[in-house]
Amino acid sequence: MSATAENLPATATAAPVEERVRARVITDDPLYRAIPVALRFTPAEPLAVRIVFPGGLSPEGTDNEWVFPRALLEAAHQAPTGTGDVRVWPCGRVQAVVEFHSPEGVAVVQFDIAALRRFLRRTFTASAPSAPTR
Repeated sequence: MSATAENLPATATAAPVEERVRARVITDDPLYRAIPVALRFTPAEPLAVRIVFPGGLSPEGTDNEWVFPRALLEAAHQAPTGTGDVRVWPCGRVQAVVEFHSPEGVAVVQFDIAALRRFLRRTFTASAPSAPTR
C-alpha cells in the first residue's frame, strides 16, 4: 500500500518558512547600519526559529546563524526576556531589539515588530496540524 498525501502527517508536507527582512545593527555610531537578515522556521523543529546574518558581516565571510526558541521571539514585543546567548526586549511600540552574545562579543540588532509578527504568523500556520482531507 502506498502513502498518500491524506494519510501523511501534516508536518511532512508543510513547507519551511523564510522571511527576508531589514534589520539595524546598533552601534556607538549615530547612524545605524541596515542589513538584510533571513528569519527561518522549519516545521520539523516547531519550537525553534533561526536568524541568519549575511556572510559579509563575519570575519570568516560565512553566514552566521542563530537558533533559539520561537517563544523568545514571540516575547520580543511584550517585555524583556531571555538569558544566555539571546535576549530580546521591546523598543517602543514598533521595534524590538535582539541581543546576541558570543565569545567574540555582543551584537545588538533592531527589528520592526511588524516584520517579526508577520514571520511568526507564518510559522504558526506552517506548524498547525491540518485536518485530514476526505
